[in-house]
Amino acid sequence: MKKILILSLFVAIISGCSSMKSGNSTGTVTASGTIEKLGMTTFQYGTHLLKADNKSYALKSATINLDTYLDKKVTIKGKKVSGYPLEGGPELIDVTLVKF
Repeated sequence: MKKILILSLFVAIISGCSSMKSGNSTGTVTASGTIEKLGMTTFQYGTHLLKADNKSYALKSATINLDTYLDKKVTIKGKKVSGYPLEGGPELIDVTLVKF
């Protein structure tokens, strides 16, 4: 009985540590493409869309005016917003830097 209790405690500690590691995997994203204004979509998040070669990203930013970069080829850097994508939509990136 004592061995089972110790073993279950050990498993609980290990599984708790692995979930903390997966939380850190949502980190910085760098992507290049063309920024477009977000129009009518099936998903309802973000203000702009970055069309990369093989992927699209929904974008938002509280510090950068993304309208400045409309229809321009740029490289963005930002953080993935946890909890996204929703309903088959693209990942949501909180943009912190835009480069030409």
